[in-house]
Amino acid sequence: MEFLRYVKVLAWKDVRVEFRSREIIYTMSFFAAMVVLLFSFAFIKQSATSNEMTASSEHSPGFIWVAVLFAGTLGLSRAFDRERETGTMRALLLAPIPRAAIFLGKAVAIAIMVMVVQAVVVPLVALFFDAPLFTHPLPLVCTLVLGTIGFSVVGSVFAAMLLKTGSRDVLLPVVLYPILVPLFIAAIKATAAMLDGSMGDCWFWIRFLAVYDTIFLVAALWTFESLVIE
Repeated sequence: MEFLRYVKVLAWKDVRVEFRSREIIYTMSFFAAMVVLLFSFAFIKQSATSNEMTASSEHSPGFIWVAVLFAGTLGLSRAFDRERETGTMRALLLAPIPRAAIFLGKAVAIAIMVMVVQAVVVPLVALFFDAPLFTHPLPLVCTLVLGTIGFSVVGSVFAAMLLKTGSRDVLLPVVLYPILVPLFIAAIKATAAMLDGSMGDCWFWIRFLAVYDTIFLVAALWTFESLVIE
């Protein structure tokens, strides 16, 4: 219980700082909205039954997760820049609390910010692409939450590891994206299967996401302290 209290305090600290300035939330949400808007114009096609131009909904799962990936990367970079600029990370590492609590606190705060972006992106995709995303709310929520957890866990580890690196903004996507490829493939597959009504395939990919999150959460808790100290 003491460990969870540390995680809650650290996560709440980051969330309060962000919702006072709203710098990262506004940047991530605006960027994700622009990505969805541009995709909606790029994939417009003429309806077979009329002369109306409509956006294709079959590609909407990819658009959701591409927007989340790019916007989330912006948030990761900026969230850890704050720790570097103010020296907060050094103070946290010197504090008499478990290093794993520091990691989980940062990951929870980043996950909350990514979920705020998803709350903007998903309705926009449903509107622009006429995608029936809310037909199956439970699989949709499970996919979004598990995808967010995996992104936040892996992203927090690499962002903290590259905190003192001069070219961290360039290196972060290079080292992060290959690790996240299975996560986003599974998230896209789950969302696409949900739209097609193939709930068996959808739940298969949701279980894959859960296994992915579990593996990388254990690995992150095991390696975070050594990566940050080095």
